Order: sequence, then structure tokens, then C-alpha cells
Amino acid sequence: MSGDTPRRFLVEHLSEFHYGETARGSLMVLRLCPREDGGQRLASFALGVEPTAAPIPFEDPFGNRCHLFNVHRTHRHTTVRSRAEVETAPAPDLPDRMGGDAWDALQEAADPLRLWSFLASSRFARPSPALAAFIEARDIRRAGDPLTALREVADALHAAFRYEPGSTAVDSPIEHILETGSGVCQDYTHVMIAIARGWGIPGRYVSGYLHREGAPGEQSPEGASHAWAEFLLPDLGWVGFDPTNDTLADHRHVRIAVGRDYADAAPTRGVVFGGGESRLEVRVTVTEGGEPEPTFAAHAERPYLRDVTPTPAVARAGADQ
Repeated sequence: MSGDTPRRFLVEHLSEFHYGETARGSLMVLRLCPREDGGQRLASFALGVEPTAAPIPFEDPFGNRCHLFNVHRTHRHTTVRSRAEVETAPAPDLPDRMGGDAWDALQEAADPLRLWSFLASSRFARPSPALAAFIEARDIRRAGDPLTALREVADALHAAFRYEPGSTAVDSPIEHILETGSGVCQDYTHVMIAIARGWGIPGRYVSGYLHREGAPGEQSPEGASHAWAEFLLPDLGWVGFDPTNDTLADHRHVRIAVGRDYADAAPTRGVVFGGGESRLEVRVTVTEGGEPEPTFAAHAERPYLRDVTPTPAVARAGADQ
């Protein structure tokens, strides 16, 4: 298949929340619907919630397609299941390097007011003494042009860190991976964004999925969501880098949500009233045409899935293209 041909994937995401005690109610925001930008196209999207609830669609400030639902009765678990068919685009054709005046062009183009969210530090992507020490120890320096600098940072992080599931939590600070050298995709991504923003490169966090194909550098596991970063470069637009897998974002990457960091793009986020200690189990499958469908998505398990494919959005002035 040509590298320029869009690829079509089926993504199924199952989140099961188990509560140690009976919950009196819950409120949850979902970011599970794939975006339609950057060459990605959504064919269909279905969503189901147990106990039965009616998710309300809305768009957040970053253009992510979200759903909000309430459960107003007692329950011991919450199950959220989504199913999406999406076409992804190949990696963009990039030059070997940008022009000699690229840093000056970036400074002129990176409007600090319009791009404040992606230039300023955020909860998980921020400067710290640990980051400064890491940069110094690894001799990470701003290269001759922004594109080369980002390539070198992605390579450096992939070499410096060990991918170790369970070594960090969703709310782990940036210092954890910097000091231990172990983390997961969101940690790699937060470090890369923090370094790039320090150089004046607008950077945003991307949550989504990766179709594993055995390519060199792949180390994120199957059955989980994924994260990487995008950076806004003059004349090139938003360019995706996946430091966990030492690659550009390409046809394997299914984009769901973007934001300043994980807090803005988490797949599920909510509040439970009562319930005691909670436990979350997540299962994800990404399959391409001809591959077997996920075993957990048997027809008998998903009769409540409802097609909630959004209607085409009207283009907004300044919208991401």
C-alpha cells in the first residue's frame, strides 16, 4: 500500500470504573471522539454508557468533540464504550532542515496572545530545577533551526527514558520521569513540550491511539491509549512528534483530543458522589481492514452503543486546518 494512501482504522475503547462502595451518582466528561483536522477524517462514532445515560455533545475551547453525562442513581460501576471508524493521513513531507532565519520567523509568527495556551507553562508541562538539570546533563541545546531542534529532542528523550507501564500515574509531576528515568507516553510528551516551549516553540499535547505495526522504536503497549506532541512551525503548520516511539506522528496515529497537557485531553474525567475507593480498567484495540475485530467487542456486549457521529462542523475563523 502506498505511503500516501489514507489508512482506515476501527478503534474500540472500553473504560470500566469499579467502586468499592455504592455511589450515589456521578458526572463525567468524555473525550473519545476523533478529531477531523490534520488530514484525519471521521467515518462513524458510536458511544454507550452503563448505567444508561444520555451523553450530551459539546465542543471544548481546544476544538475537541466531547460528551457529558450524569448518572442520577445508585450504582457500583460505570462502563463507557466507544467505537470509531477513522481515516488517518500519512506523515507530512518535511524538509531536512528549515532556513537559516527560521528561529526569527518563528518568533514573529508565534503570537503570544493567540498562542498563549501553547507557549506558557501548564500544570504538567512546565519548567523546573529537575528539567534544567536534565537538559544540562544530556547537553540538550537549541539546534540551528526549530525542526532540527525538535528532532534532536525527540531522539534524546527516547534514548534517555525507559518506557515502563505503571511507573507513573496520570497526575505524576514532570519531576518523576526526569529523576527516575522511567515513565509512559504522557511523561515523555510533557517533557518534550516543556523543553520546546522554553525555546519559544508553541507545543500542544495530543491524546489518541497508536496502531502498532512493528516499526523501529515502537514500545508503547497494545490495549492502551497513547499520547504525543504537536508543534507549530512557520510554513509547516502543526507537526507531530512521538518521542515515546522515536517517530513523527504518521498514519498509525489516531488523534482524539489536543490541549495544553494531559489535563485538557484526558479520555475520561469526572466526579463520583460516594463510591469509596475506585478502580479503572481500560482496554483499547486499533485494527485495520483485514485484521480481526477485538474480542471484547462481540455483538452481544454492545447492543447499547448508539451512533453519535457529529455532523460536519462549520469552519470557524482561525480554526486548525
